[in-house]
Amino acid sequence: MPETTDDRRIIVDKVTFSYKSDDEEKVPQKKALDGISLKIEKGSYTAITGPNGSGKSTLAKLIDILEMPDDGKIIVFGKDTKDDPSFWDIRSKCSIIFQNPDNQIVGTTVEEDVAFGPENLGVPMPELRERVDKALKDVGLYEYRTRPSSALSGGQKQKLAIAGALAMHPDVLIMDESTAMLDPHSRAEVLDIVEAMRIRDKITLITITHDMTEAARCDKVMVIKKGRLVMEGTPAEVFSQKDAILDMSLVLPVEYSFAYSLAEMSQGKLALEDLKDRDSLKAACVRELKKITKDRIPPAASKEKPNKDEVIMSVKDLSYSYDEGKTFAIDSIDLDVYKGEILVLAGRTGCGKTTLITHLNGILKPAKGQVIVSGLDTSDKKSVMKIRQKVGLVFQYPEYQLFDETVYKDICYGLKRWGVPEEEHEKRVYKACEMTGFRTESLGKSPFDLSGGQQRRAAIAGVLVMEPDILVMDEPGAGLDPTGRKAMFDMISNLRDSGVTVIIVSHNMDDSAIVADRVCYMRDGKIVKVAEPSEIFGSQDNEYNIPRPYITEFVHGVTDLAGIEDYRSQGDFTPEGEAEALARYYAGGGVR
Repeated sequence: MPETTDDRRIIVDKVTFSYKSDDEEKVPQKKALDGISLKIEKGSYTAITGPNGSGKSTLAKLIDILEMPDDGKIIVFGKDTKDDPSFWDIRSKCSIIFQNPDNQIVGTTVEEDVAFGPENLGVPMPELRERVDKALKDVGLYEYRTRPSSALSGGQKQKLAIAGALAMHPDVLIMDESTAMLDPHSRAEVLDIVEAMRIRDKITLITITHDMTEAARCDKVMVIKKGRLVMEGTPAEVFSQKDAILDMSLVLPVEYSFAYSLAEMSQGKLALEDLKDRDSLKAACVRELKKITKDRIPPAASKEKPNKDEVIMSVKDLSYSYDEGKTFAIDSIDLDVYKGEILVLAGRTGCGKTTLITHLNGILKPAKGQVIVSGLDTSDKKSVMKIRQKVGLVFQYPEYQLFDETVYKDICYGLKRWGVPEEEHEKRVYKACEMTGFRTESLGKSPFDLSGGQQRRAAIAGVLVMEPDILVMDEPGAGLDPTGRKAMFDMISNLRDSGVTVIIVSHNMDDSAIVADRVCYMRDGKIVKVAEPSEIFGSQDNEYNIPRPYITEFVHGVTDLAGIEDYRSQGDFTPEGEAEALARYYAGGGVR
């Protein structure tokens, strides 16, 4: 039978889906998808974006037949997902990579996990061996092939999940926020790999993402809100609708925001042609920059410098090995943390960031060196309990720290354990909720009935209720939509302003540059440089080869095109702040 047009598409036709509640009388069903219809062409590269809870991940599960529609139908290249004979054919040709790699890693070792999918499809040797080795080399994990999967870092586990999908040789590859836990270099590597594989093997590539810069790489962008498709088109067509995007609590890619800011100051207007690619955007930015007059530039905002008067934590010559000294996850670390600062620990996946922070409240004991917190040594068993009252640790997936019957009981757990008088509990719980923005009317609910964002806030409240002097957070913004990320980092800034010292592990250089008082960049278990963001990221001369925020790279591309030499960022690393800083520099005659 000849191939028809519908055989070359994924068709979602008037699909409705609701997650079933155990008690539908008390908890009414909420539609995750509400009559959504869309078409994805075979071999295309499509981004699906939208706020948290809009139905993006649900749609991915329905395409891969992990769930079935309540109403409507889904056709994958001519095969209906509701037809039993089509089930295994669709599943064998469709791979999905989830946001949390722990949810899909099943093998004891790295290579066993990658082999799991193709082995279950009956791929024979030596082809199976070849597929596994190639997938591991593609994501940079080949040298770890015999290691236990559980010994990998969070970012390495994400690479492992991606390798497992690549080894399946899928016709459809769905990436559900699957680069969220990767550092900028690894993210670019993975995207380059899957994009090249799409062209070479004619794969249909679907990425579900909150990262609009990642969405801008795609052929087509679809925006979902409340279970419905509300916008679609090329990146230029979608991101030209600035106000509509912002009204949905989303953000534009940083290069688009930068260009719009320059156009606003020049009283100009960006045409669709200006938005078609990065080169067009840079040319438009140069054009608008040259039209800006001094009176159109807002005054420069001042930023307080971190207080370096009091060292609250000191790490001295710290080393640690997971394999009895054969290799060191961290090696000879020296670092002072100042009271009342936000310190960001940045670096590539596997560089030792998580190993370092698990030493800060005594979870791991130093193989060599010391961690001193307010005069207390983490190596001293008698001091560890006091240190843990001073240093609160929020893990990479804080919602996994929830376990009790109600949110209130969960937040109170630490207070009970530490013997805090019961009459203080309610006051402390409500204060912690206020600090995190957690809705107090939900305190009586089960923590497992909350949305992902509220679970994260509840988990953080459970740490803050102990009133720590230092809060350590591992990837606090990962997986949150733009509104959630902004709220999270606003909360972190407010904590700093209230006197809490905050240490953040982050792969996201854009977030790090905006929120940090200082950045500590690590590589191969060692500290490369510790400095303020302007010193780490601002200069075009990058002697330490530290990845810079995407906005910084784009601005330097604009200054190169404009013939502006030796420009050093003088903004706040937001697109709007960087546009104002460059306009101020240019209008003030700072051009050679």
